[in-house]
Amino acid sequence: MRLKISKSKNVEILYVIKTVYIDGKQRTKTVERLGSVVELKEKLNGKDPIKWAKEYIADLNRKEKEGTSEILVKYSPVKEIPKNEQFSFNGGYLFLQKIYHQLGLYRICSDISDRHKFTFDLDSILSRLVYGRIIFPSSKLATCELSKKFIEQPHFDIQHVYRALSVLSTESDFIQSSLYKHSLKISKRNTGILFYDCTNFFFEIEQPDVDGLRQYGVSKEHRPNPIVQMGLFMDGDGVPLAFSINKGNTNEQVTLKPLEKTILSDFDLSKFVVCTDAGLASNSNRKFNTKGDRAFVTTQSIKKLKKPLKMWALDPEGWKLSGSSKTYDISKLDEIIDNMCLEDKLKAKSRVFYKQRWINENGLEQKLIITYSAKYKDYQKNIRQSQIERAQKLITSNPKRISKPKQNDFKRFIKKTNCTTDGEIADNIVFSIDEDIIVKEAAFDGFYGVCTNLMDDASEIIKVNKRRWQIEECFRIMKSEFKSRPVYLSRDDRIQAHFTTCFISLIIYRLLEKKLEEKYTCSEIINGLRDMNFLEIKGEGYVPAYTRTDFTDDLHNAFGFKTHYQIVTKKKMKEIFRTTKK
Repeated sequence: MRLKISKSKNVEILYVIKTVYIDGKQRTKTVERLGSVVELKEKLNGKDPIKWAKEYIADLNRKEKEGTSEILVKYSPVKEIPKNEQFSFNGGYLFLQKIYHQLGLYRICSDISDRHKFTFDLDSILSRLVYGRIIFPSSKLATCELSKKFIEQPHFDIQHVYRALSVLSTESDFIQSSLYKHSLKISKRNTGILFYDCTNFFFEIEQPDVDGLRQYGVSKEHRPNPIVQMGLFMDGDGVPLAFSINKGNTNEQVTLKPLEKTILSDFDLSKFVVCTDAGLASNSNRKFNTKGDRAFVTTQSIKKLKKPLKMWALDPEGWKLSGSSKTYDISKLDEIIDNMCLEDKLKAKSRVFYKQRWINENGLEQKLIITYSAKYKDYQKNIRQSQIERAQKLITSNPKRISKPKQNDFKRFIKKTNCTTDGEIADNIVFSIDEDIIVKEAAFDGFYGVCTNLMDDASEIIKVNKRRWQIEECFRIMKSEFKSRPVYLSRDDRIQAHFTTCFISLIIYRLLEKKLEEKYTCSEIINGLRDMNFLEIKGEGYVPAYTRTDFTDDLHNAFGFKTHYQIVTKKKMKEIFRTTKK
């Protein structure tokens, strides 16, 4: 800042002015009108106004250098704002940018750029695709436009985005293995336990590809559209490790080995336990994970066990609790619980009983662990009762809608009988609730099966298997929060790249969760980042236009910088940019 003396015929007026840069152009801005020389002489009791003004400006410059100066902004109620000029920007992405750079993604982009002949900024494109997927999930075209909402403006056009997708597809395996190696610099990864699961994503098209990824298959969402299938490995802390995209008509059981082999070769991992659900637990996959230092833990359907094993599993005697050698008869459990006070009843229902034995199935030695929980029994009973009520309502209100039921469909409880009013066989159809099916299903309430080749204590194996919910949550976040489907891309390479950006976004989000000590829900985090907007004061800085909350305070404390001042000066914002890119 400096002094300006405006002289006219009868008066000299002193101003504080400064040079600012607005939209890359140098401009002179009036900071403050100090007054005329005559006015200041009266006010300063005869002190030299020029000397006082210079001392005053020197003090302002000192405060500005220290970052403590107050900023005065003038607005006119009659002056129109410029047309097509943006004033509001999102700053929530800055916290994602910090993790993006800690994961070394800018270096990964640089390495990829060195191998390919293109001139666009891959780092700028990938980072905006990732930030946009989390904060403003939408199509690639919309993301290109929405990227302009971030304080730091993008340096690419839409055609560069589509060209970059082809490159990202080619380098997907390299990106995944590099991400894992860079993530070790942020925190230790729990790779002793790896969870694997599959899901699928639908496309808004009617016909499958001739020989591409989009094929008809069994949709998790029961949609008739072509789908692609995603296999995902997650570490023991819920952070994604690797993924693969397969054709929609691929049997999910055959997707595990190829991706696991990639992990063995590219991730330098060889000792781990693979945990899957029953649908992925083929005998071949189990045997594959008995080699070397690998092992498996997988869900086992009790209904599909051979008769002797099923009888043993449902036998009420011989049950144990972790840390005790005593055996229990669970048939007496309900009676004991009913006589307890409410607090003790809740504790008793949460206790997990177990029994275990070694079995040999198809040439594979494995330990079968069966658990029983009164709480799980109540859960299954309540779910079934709700389905029975839906079935009864359908019988009463609209029996014409009754069709052949699918597995786990509430219509499985409806029994169809052809008879006359006299009970003779005829063409009339009578619908009723099938009590036999209810009794058969109720026999399995509260029971849960797990198979493993580990020698560990049953209670530890049960704990491992219980954490499978985290990989289901990963898929839910991608589908619901990141809006990763329906997919509107058609080329296989671009589809692969789309899920690569979703995968990176999921890793960054999970690491952000951990930095916040998992205190907030997914919607609280994403909505909080989306709402962190700033109003730009041209030439001065950015005024926060968001509500300061415990969430924003925790964000700032976790990442080591703050934006919740009345105004963040341009100089301070540049320091924040540098902080997020270290």
